[in-house]
Amino acid sequence: MNLTKFGHACVRVEKDGRRLVVDPGGLTEPAALDGADAILVTHEHFDHFSEERLRRAAESNPALRIWTNASVARQMDGLGTRVTSVGEGDAFTAAGFDVKVHGTWHALIHPDIPRIGNIGFLIDDALFHPGDALTVPDAAIDTLLLPVHGPWSTTGQLIDYVRAVAPRRTCAIHDGALNEVGATMIAGLLGDKGPGTGGRFHRLVAGASIQIG
Repeated sequence: MNLTKFGHACVRVEKDGRRLVVDPGGLTEPAALDGADAILVTHEHFDHFSEERLRRAAESNPALRIWTNASVARQMDGLGTRVTSVGEGDAFTAAGFDVKVHGTWHALIHPDIPRIGNIGFLIDDALFHPGDALTVPDAAIDTLLLPVHGPWSTTGQLIDYVRAVAPRRTCAIHDGALNEVGATMIAGLLGDKGPGTGGRFHRLVAGASIQIG
């Protein structure tokens, strides 16, 4: 698989001419959806989900399919069977990619802020996108997409999370609110200058690609 990072929390995965896009939200470059065959959405926050963009993509490609949680699926009414609601433990095939669902809830931001649903996607038993949660899947992970900056985590928690998942490689996502200083600091702590996570840490800029598997 070829993985390309787009704005903030969005990635596009390509294999055998097929394109799967995860979390094309309001901070994502529109080009992320070009040629998309299928879309996965982890949860309803604007930086992961844009109803307008998804409807526009569905209109331009009648074959486009979307898999997401129940809350997002309800907001995409009118598309019928092209939108599928999935949850913890489900498995399906999207544009030729094998996908397994892990997790249920968004990470806790504050006790006074109600939690929303959040699911993570394990793609081809290799690439895991947790959305906005520190879900530890019960599977070996080659590449973990790590949400490195949010109002619900600390860098110390991220280090422990990566150690728990134990991927061969970690790639930073959810970094749209970080300036260069913050991104460099977090990369240092999660990389060779930190206490150690057991795997390689990569910080991909928007548009950069790597091979998975």
